[in-house]
Amino acid sequence: MDIVLFNVTTAALMVLMFKGGLALVGQNTLTARRIPWAAVALTAIALGGVALQLCWSGAMGAFDADPAKSGWWRVVTSVFMQNGGIGGAAWNIATLAVVAAFADWFWGAPLTLGLFAAGILLPEQIDKLWGQTSHSTDPRNFAGSSGATYFLGATLAAALLLHGGADQRLGRAGGEDDGAADGKAVRINRLLAFGVPALGLAMWFAQENGHGLVSAYGFVLGALTWAAFRTVLHPDRDLRQAPRTTVGALTGLVGRRAGNAG
Repeated sequence: MDIVLFNVTTAALMVLMFKGGLALVGQNTLTARRIPWAAVALTAIALGGVALQLCWSGAMGAFDADPAKSGWWRVVTSVFMQNGGIGGAAWNIATLAVVAAFADWFWGAPLTLGLFAAGILLPEQIDKLWGQTSHSTDPRNFAGSSGATYFLGATLAAALLLHGGADQRLGRAGGEDDGAADGKAVRINRLLAFGVPALGLAMWFAQENGHGLVSAYGFVLGALTWAAFRTVLHPDRDLRQAPRTTVGALTGLVGRRAGNAG
């Protein structure tokens, strides 16, 4: 029963981040946006890690972050090793792809990669301050991308809380011009965003669920990043200057080729 509750709350936290990411970039704008190359790169590396595990039985032992083993590289390489079987690996890679895409569209590729790296490196260092190193980064078996993904997703929740959401910034994207409706949407978005650290901390104190703890850390860094870079962020640039290749164009091309192949 405990593991079921652990998985349910962990999934619920990701759903909050997913809905927050949609609100932040604007659901109706997704097909008009550029290919999120930072997300593509991170997902490709994660898939490469899974392929390595399938081809080499010693991959986990060589690259996980077991503190009983030496190797400075383990804190990074362990993120791209998956330890939850096929289902766990699929969940981790799918959530990484989606969260990193939202982050790429809002923060831009350089900040996205920097925040993801922070999600790898910072939690263990922060935990040392609180004497919680036994719970650092990933709560299970010293491997997996979920910790860094939840950290990155929480940065988007912080931006949503402070920013209000894409539909209010881009009236044409959300289709709502009425001020009262916009104000209500902003309040809902901010409540949704606040739910991420609130649920994360509740998960940590009730279950010692490390996903919740790293989400709280990511939320704080996301707020600091928004404060530092808000004047130079342009998350609506894709819509003002249409990219040569959009998500919609690429998915349409893939669909047509799949149809022809069938």
